[in-house]
Amino acid sequence: MRIQVKIINAFVFDGQGGNPAGVVLDADELSSDQKLKIAAKVGLSETAFVSRSSVADFKLDFFTPNRQIAHCGHATVAVFSYLSQTGRLNSNHSSKETIDGRREIIIRDGLAFMEQKAPQFYEPLELYDDVWFSLGLHANDGTEELPISVVNTGNSFLMVPVASKEKLATIRPDKKLIHKISEQLDLIGFYPFSLDTFQSGHDASTRMFGPRYAIDEEAGTGMAAGPLACYLHEKTINKKSGYVIEQGWLMTPPSPSEIIVDLNFQKGSIQGLMAGGRGKVMRELELDI
Repeated sequence: MRIQVKIINAFVFDGQGGNPAGVVLDADELSSDQKLKIAAKVGLSETAFVSRSSVADFKLDFFTPNRQIAHCGHATVAVFSYLSQTGRLNSNHSSKETIDGRREIIIRDGLAFMEQKAPQFYEPLELYDDVWFSLGLHANDGTEELPISVVNTGNSFLMVPVASKEKLATIRPDKKLIHKISEQLDLIGFYPFSLDTFQSGHDASTRMFGPRYAIDEEAGTGMAAGPLACYLHEKTINKKSGYVIEQGWLMTPPSPSEIIVDLNFQKGSIQGLMAGGRGKVMRELELDI
């Protein structure tokens, strides 16, 4: 069977950079095993498989090179940016079905935004020392007033506040230890961040390490940027209804990504959010399975 895979970069910044995702359309006849094999051959952090749905406009299944994942922000942005650009959406409001339920999608000014749930917070105090060690940092490299925290808006990520973008650049991840801690806390990965940014107008600069899902480092992570925006609102004095997160500036080579997060409130509490950005088709692959 020959499969066509579009490589679409999501969260591109100024037309460049972003995080590449594989996108396979019309995937209704593919089995889970076939999807996993395709994702492994594509070799990107996630590949999205698009098929028909009876409860939403489209069904999306996300696979890393070694397992299925419930949600993927950049692959969702990649899919719906492409569907919008090719005239396959009937309006600026759409929806996706995933293994974790239905989520709303909004297209605004050419950007695709995906719905995430209200945040849940947990501080793993007993693992603080291990977390710093796993990143090649010390506790005094952090920000004293901000805690390390697990935040979940659909997937769990570990928010690790770092004092500066220079300290963020010195991170040397211990993949085995990060994998072990991620298993203990049921995480997708670590999301160390600094309020010191490379680009003016951005609220935080970030990196993402997810060795549990065969992701060494990722250029743009919408399902982590959403939780970080909730963290910034709840844990810092910078309380806004929207945040702009940068990621990928410190990758080798750099792949700058810009993720926009709009928080939704009810009676002063975060009830959900929309996270999104811009997608750009980069190339196509043909694979035999």
